[in-house]
Amino acid sequence: MSPAHDKGAQDATRDRIAAAVVEPLAALGLDLEAVEVTPAGKRRLLRVAVDSDAGVTLDDVAEATREVSQAIDDAEAMGEAPYTLEVTSRGVDSPLTLPRHWRRNHDRLVKVTTTGGESLTGRIGASDEDRVTLDVSGRPRTLGYDEVAKALVQVEFNRKHLEAGDRAGDRAGDRAGDRATDWAEEA
Repeated sequence: MSPAHDKGAQDATRDRIAAAVVEPLAALGLDLEAVEVTPAGKRRLLRVAVDSDAGVTLDDVAEATREVSQAIDDAEAMGEAPYTLEVTSRGVDSPLTLPRHWRRNHDRLVKVTTTGGESLTGRIGASDEDRVTLDVSGRPRTLGYDEVAKALVQVEFNRKHLEAGDRAGDRAGDRAGDRATDWAEEA
């Protein structure tokens, strides 16, 4: 089989999986962020990344794993070949590519490379469907998402925590690097 055919088959499998799992995940209040299918010996590894405005707990991942597994089996999206299913949260190292990613990381420090090649670091302020305002060295800087080539949240180990209630949406673990993952074996 040619590499191009292999890639086309992987893309088709990934699309079938995404179509099968998006609704069950939405019913749990979760967004589908990514689907990866990679060879792992005689099996395949299926990694499904999820997120939500409220963050993702281990309980969320466990429930999502059950729903994703059932949806994939019902749709026969993986065919007959054995696979290992891994459901995980996005993780802090994932780039900010959609408006919801910016909203969910409000008040976090982010390093941005613009399409013009400028590199800047600032704290995420207001954001909407088209743009984000960053606090860069005490000054507001508004960027359209079409001006952002790359954006990554920066992990802060020594930041003073804000008073309770000041950071809506935070959950235990502070999302700073916690990645919730669950595995399920499929025959």
